[in-house]
Amino acid sequence: MSRFKKLLVIAPVIAFLVAVTVPAAMADSFNLATSHCSSPCAPPGTIFGTDTLTQSGTTVDGTVHLNSPFVFANTGAADNQPFKFNATGVVLGDITVNQSVPGQTLAADTGVFNGDGTGQFTFGIACTTCGGGLSSAFSNDITFHVANATIADLTVPNSDGYLFVADVGNPLNGSTGPIAAIPTIPTTPVPEPASIWLLGSAMVGLGFVRKRARK
Repeated sequence: MSRFKKLLVIAPVIAFLVAVTVPAAMADSFNLATSHCSSPCAPPGTIFGTDTLTQSGTTVDGTVHLNSPFVFANTGAADNQPFKFNATGVVLGDITVNQSVPGQTLAADTGVFNGDGTGQFTFGIACTTCGGGLSSAFSNDITFHVANATIADLTVPNSDGYLFVADVGNPLNGSTGPIAAIPTIPTTPVPEPASIWLLGSAMVGLGFVRKRARK
């Protein structure tokens, strides 16, 4: 068997191994839908937003998004944390936060947070420059990163069965309050860019080998 024929046999095997051995990124999305507003923030059944967690190597990337017209508030009912969560085996120094709100500063925070009967949380994302209530409300996504962690570390329900809490306001009626997420959405695998690149490279190599073999 010629060298090129051997390569024709091996190349598909390489492409297959690349596809199955490079791990896929895992993304979990959870609805912020359980309202603890002191007055109705929205009709029952409203989905206020989502928290999406994506495993990127040894880091978990989190994106908290609110649907229109809702905004992040800063109230004592949510311990003055626009977003709260728990994490197993994580320390404050593992958490970094994107500065996504012009003119304001977002920072990771830790403490014993148990506002408005939503159960205890250890970590939060605070707006250290925001005024109270809706005075500095913002709708920009909160994006944070937790190093040396897995999605499972961030998705253990607290004693009240909640995974996360966002401090949400409705500027149309002035209502504010904690909105919680419960563990109801399954994990969905998403291919990592690295795996796509490697698979593509293998297929390009296969095409090159076939071209050489036809000469």
